[in-house]
Amino acid sequence: MADLLVRPRRLRFNPVVRDLVAEARLDARAFVMPHFVLRNPVAAEEIDAMPEIRREGIDRLSATVEADLKLGIRAVLLFGVPGDDEPKHPDGRSSYADDAITPRAVAALKKRFGNDLVVITDVCLCAYTDTGHCGVIEHGRVANDPSLEHLARQAVAHAAAGADIVAPSDMMDGRVLAIRQALDGAGLVDTPIMSYSCKYSSGYYGPFREAAHSAPQFGDRRSYQMDARNRREALLEAELDVEEGADILMVKPGLAYLDVLRDIKENFTQPVAVYNVSGEYSMVKAAAARGWIDERTVTMENLHAFRRAGADIVITYHARKALAEGWL
Repeated sequence: MADLLVRPRRLRFNPVVRDLVAEARLDARAFVMPHFVLRNPVAAEEIDAMPEIRREGIDRLSATVEADLKLGIRAVLLFGVPGDDEPKHPDGRSSYADDAITPRAVAALKKRFGNDLVVITDVCLCAYTDTGHCGVIEHGRVANDPSLEHLARQAVAHAAAGADIVAPSDMMDGRVLAIRQALDGAGLVDTPIMSYSCKYSSGYYGPFREAAHSAPQFGDRRSYQMDARNRREALLEAELDVEEGADILMVKPGLAYLDVLRDIKENFTQPVAVYNVSGEYSMVKAAAARGWIDERTVTMENLHAFRRAGADIVITYHARKALAEGWL
């Protein structure tokens, strides 16, 4: 075998050569760091199911974001978390009230960091409705069309406060169009929409629901989030969102849907985001804490898998540690 002309191992011996020819590359510019925002400006609450991730008030959040910026994290995704004593309504109207949590956080971050920081906001009703569902309930079911007005008003409130991108995650049919028309009507024509186009009903969201206090009070979300058995349907969802004005498409969760991520990348010209969700994060942290896996190795395998499958943007709770520890 000594006369073999083709030897792939030639490019693997030297680590510098391996880096030179690597097909999937990561850098901080691809990362978006999610944050859970509390009303009390100085509050900080640990999240049992998500080690090293906290709910924070706006003052604490600003300090955290400043430290993350120094690491190279230039984009954040905000989730407002109302307190147990805050009113919740059937239509989630507190999400766009004058004192709503997310717009206040957006305004504070943009005032402090300006264009150095990209602020993306999650647009959904689940944390603000008395049912924990992502839309208005009528006759015991999530009603699609009556929910659109409230989602659109929330998106406008976020954009008016200075959000660089709004990201609807509710999975109501037609919500991208409703939001686009509302933004344009408010003179916010330059605000992009990052649509959770392919958001599956998933068991990987468990830790997030603890973090955001957003578990539904009855039933589940299978009537509006996608069925995990479906692949072709994702192309339809993405196509509809593009037709309605989506600027960025997202696949969520990530690891169990890499085939879908690749399909979206190959069939659309819009930038593609992937959400490395809470359950994916927490499984790595739990196994690493028990010594069952090496956290750095597994985290980087997962992040490279997203890039390899076609993600331009990676929303991940691992971003801070990966950069702080020099894993990239």
